[in-house]
Amino acid sequence: MKFDHRFALTEAGASHRIYAADGVTARLDFLDHMLRVAITRDDAPLLPTWSVCPAGVDVPLEGRDKRSTEGFPLVSPAVTETDESVSFALDGVRFSIALRNFRITAETEKGVLYRDRSGLAYNFAGELGRGSFHYTDRFESERVFGLGDKSGPVNKANRRYVLSATDSMGFRAEYSDPLYKHVPFFLCSHDAGSYGLFYDTVSTGAADFGVEHDNYYEPFHAVRFEEESLVFYLILGTPMEIVRRFSALCGTAAPVPEWAFQYCGSTMEYTDAPDSDQRLRGFLEACEEHGLRAGGFYLSSGYTQIGERRCVFHWNREKIPSPEGLAEHFEEHGVHLIPNVKPAFLTDHPLYETIARNGWFLHYADGSPAQFPFWGGMASYLDFTNPGAYRFWKECVRKELIDRGYRHIWNDNNEYDVPDADVLAHGFGKRVSASRIRPLFSYLMARASRETCIEAGVETPFNVSRCAMAGTQRVASTWTGDNYTDFSELRWNHKQAMTMALSGFLFFGPDIGGFAGPRPGEELFLRWLQYGVFLPRFTLHSWKPGEPSTMPWLYPARMGTVRRLFRLRERLVPYLYEETERCRIAHEPLLRPVFLHDPNYDVESDWFFCGEKMLVCPVFDEGADAVTVTLPKGRWRLRGEGDAIARGETVTVPCLPDDLPVWFEKA
Repeated sequence: MKFDHRFALTEAGASHRIYAADGVTARLDFLDHMLRVAITRDDAPLLPTWSVCPAGVDVPLEGRDKRSTEGFPLVSPAVTETDESVSFALDGVRFSIALRNFRITAETEKGVLYRDRSGLAYNFAGELGRGSFHYTDRFESERVFGLGDKSGPVNKANRRYVLSATDSMGFRAEYSDPLYKHVPFFLCSHDAGSYGLFYDTVSTGAADFGVEHDNYYEPFHAVRFEEESLVFYLILGTPMEIVRRFSALCGTAAPVPEWAFQYCGSTMEYTDAPDSDQRLRGFLEACEEHGLRAGGFYLSSGYTQIGERRCVFHWNREKIPSPEGLAEHFEEHGVHLIPNVKPAFLTDHPLYETIARNGWFLHYADGSPAQFPFWGGMASYLDFTNPGAYRFWKECVRKELIDRGYRHIWNDNNEYDVPDADVLAHGFGKRVSASRIRPLFSYLMARASRETCIEAGVETPFNVSRCAMAGTQRVASTWTGDNYTDFSELRWNHKQAMTMALSGFLFFGPDIGGFAGPRPGEELFLRWLQYGVFLPRFTLHSWKPGEPSTMPWLYPARMGTVRRLFRLRERLVPYLYEETERCRIAHEPLLRPVFLHDPNYDVESDWFFCGEKMLVCPVFDEGADAVTVTLPKGRWRLRGEGDAIARGETVTVPCLPDDLPVWFEKA
């Protein structure tokens, strides 16, 4: 009966329990520090997972059963069962489950830690609409973190977000939503403790942390997805432990080469210009002229143009007469080129008919390619769930890029804006609506690019993907997309970075100086550089028609300051590389808000840790001339020099735009 589902035990194992009611199965798996809950409908397929990758287990190309226990350390708690309830303890937390409507409650000695909403918390029989739903209690003292690259404050309580990915060029980090990532994970902390929730799905959804109210229920969180079945992980521990455990759940991040921590140049201006080859070589000359060192350069998509159209894997020989010669020239200067590739093929692309004839595009039921607006024309997206299309992509990467001397890949514009439910994907032989698995295509694209580099003998490829989902870190790093240039955006970009750090991302950063909008003023330009030298990705990138690109030499009169900041970055590269490697293995964030180490610290603080040893204190306010900081626990030295300063002391450090930034090192 709707609104009244009486679950009964159907299978009991040492590390799992299965219950059923009214065509719905509820499975509990007892994992180390985690409870996995799978609520599946008999009339709805359960899609595989590509996000979950326990230690020592590879995720097959076609995905992994979401209910698989392979690779997990299992635990066997003592379970007490009656006709009305189930109870057990896990990681020191007491669980009780009411078998009527399968409502879960978890308690610590401090009180209720987690509780499903009273009445009905799940969409068992369509009572709540279409798709899957999960309603949980909201606590007055709670703080909520995570969800990927989301905008707004670090604490997401009392906010609502779309769980999807989109090409949000010129976004505002204060309020724009959705952005480029799909990470349905959040961390909730309140007076009784902390817990994390990860929803193992790539379908579009929404998360509401207090915006919605309903007279018939106590305050609640509301999470919704288009996928009908629901599998989620309830993760236990302190905030840092929860972040570690979520990161480990999704697998170890791919290593990043040390050169990628150096300054990497980028601008659309050079490859869009008719004399691209000359402009690109001029970048190396400008670096030498100004005494700057670059580790890499992002090759924007203008190199693929046919007329005004961008055609992936096509080299415009008028702009770049010899792709091989360009790659060799940059290699001679010790700079790695990272060419841009896109997964959509315009209808007049030279390869379009070949791909369509083979059925490698996302398509309609009659087999015709689905078409979408893309970069000034109509295009079709490659279907990476089709093994033939997957192999085709790898062949193109090998032939047009790697064999020409380009060993690192920039996977771009891969958000797959496909809302039409009639558009189908091959699904590795199990046809599925493409709208249900949109971020999966970006993961598979990045995976194919990385595999190709490794198969070609590239020891540590630098593979970058703009769109990302939970698990993408195994195959690619990322960045925060096409941000906007404005002084107020600088602080919001930082809050976005802290949000990403709490969502399992390791190597990332914004476009320093802002991608879209006006040219940064001198003060903003220098403040962004002061901040950026501490981020893993140190890249200036922009698209500003009618304005000069945001390059290090944007303001010649400030080059003395720019050189000092770049020299500081060079000194930091070994530390950043070593700390990233340590964090990669430990599943920790490199950038991290102070409250992860000092729980009483302001979660919205401008200050942040860069690795374990550095406390960074940037300036985000226009016209400011100093930084005032209250030091967290530990003993600290300003810029690693002078007398140690103890925890709790409040110090003011002068910092003008032409100064070195303010940071403290552990004494």
